[in-house]
Amino acid sequence: MNNLKHNTSLGIDFGTSNSAVGVAVNGKPFLFDIEDGEKTLPTSLFFDNKSKQALYGRKANNALVNRDEGRYLRALKSVLGTSLMHERRYLMGKSVTFVDVIAQFLTEIKERAENAADRSFDHALSGRPVFFHSDNDKKNAQAHADLEACYLKAGFKSVSFMAEPEAAAIANGGIEVGQKALIVDIGGGTSDFCLFEGTANGINVLANNGTRIGGTDFDKTLSIDHVMPLMGFGSDIKKDMGSGTLTAPNHIFHDLATWEKIPALYSNDSLRFADGLRNKAVNRQLFDRLMDVLELEYGHDIAFAVERAKIKTNEAAEAAIALDFIEPELGVPLNIDKLDTSLSDYASTISAAAAETVKSAELGSANIDKIIFVGGSSLMRIVKSSIAKQFPNTPILHADAFTAIIDGLAIAAESRN
Repeated sequence: MNNLKHNTSLGIDFGTSNSAVGVAVNGKPFLFDIEDGEKTLPTSLFFDNKSKQALYGRKANNALVNRDEGRYLRALKSVLGTSLMHERRYLMGKSVTFVDVIAQFLTEIKERAENAADRSFDHALSGRPVFFHSDNDKKNAQAHADLEACYLKAGFKSVSFMAEPEAAAIANGGIEVGQKALIVDIGGGTSDFCLFEGTANGINVLANNGTRIGGTDFDKTLSIDHVMPLMGFGSDIKKDMGSGTLTAPNHIFHDLATWEKIPALYSNDSLRFADGLRNKAVNRQLFDRLMDVLELEYGHDIAFAVERAKIKTNEAAEAAIALDFIEPELGVPLNIDKLDTSLSDYASTISAAAAETVKSAELGSANIDKIIFVGGSSLMRIVKSSIAKQFPNTPILHADAFTAIIDGLAIAAESRN
């Protein structure tokens, strides 16, 4: 690929759910196939105990589905800036932190891009959310530092960052001079916004904003509302002293519903805690299920089942959260009304953040000529309808949900060469 010989900077969209890499060729984005002809790679790893090898993306997901023996990790981006980032854990006999794990993933996609381009990339232009953590400057700064450290550990000589919605604005900047557009980027971990206007030379960014709400939060709430009650969430246990009952502690259920916290539950401490709840349970069957899920490491299976039902219900108005891997015929019906009820608070927060983005530029909804949705979670109907209420007279468009950000990063990376 001789037309890439001058490219030394690689655009990287390291996403909560999916990742992608690309460069610009003659000013146009060129995305590398980084997994079996696919432009995107699920941001997941599977550390296989038998082969002592790490699997990535769809192969990692398949290993989990096939019940291969090992440790599965997903939603790595959500750990940035948290105390979990630097905690040590053993994976395939080695003591590692999430800095090591994320760097390993970034190294893999760097090498895949280099093999496809037949050249090395020394510099990275990485997307980043406007805010990794809402209303927490210290954690935001730490998350940024964590991600930079991961890129350097992955072998890049330098890394620079661009707000993800700003990258999407670059990719979708074909608007008339003076027109104003709002990017609404709802990904796996965050919702980000970029207000920009068309100029004679491209675009001018007027405001950026963001909130830590994304598709994994949707999954967690759906799991808490509809699945965890089958495991004992919200049920009664007997008091240790005296008569009467109280509600079972909820932290174990919240962790079980959170993608990035699931692996930590596969421990003897968690099993002992769950067994203690079972011994005090009014309805023991619920906690029998919880014990089965922990012992058989079904946490991610539940998360995938919830995610599939979320997507199908959003598309077809009803589905079932299939849990028959736990016990025969176990499942939870889900329809669009239940979906909307579970996600309504999130949708309201997202639409309010979109309105605040416009307000911060001292503009109103009537000043916006178009809204452009990007990110997989922007496909949720309740999110679109909530945004539409904030901007009732503004046309809403959908860019490519999964590649708009990397398209913009690839274009912008060209100027770093």
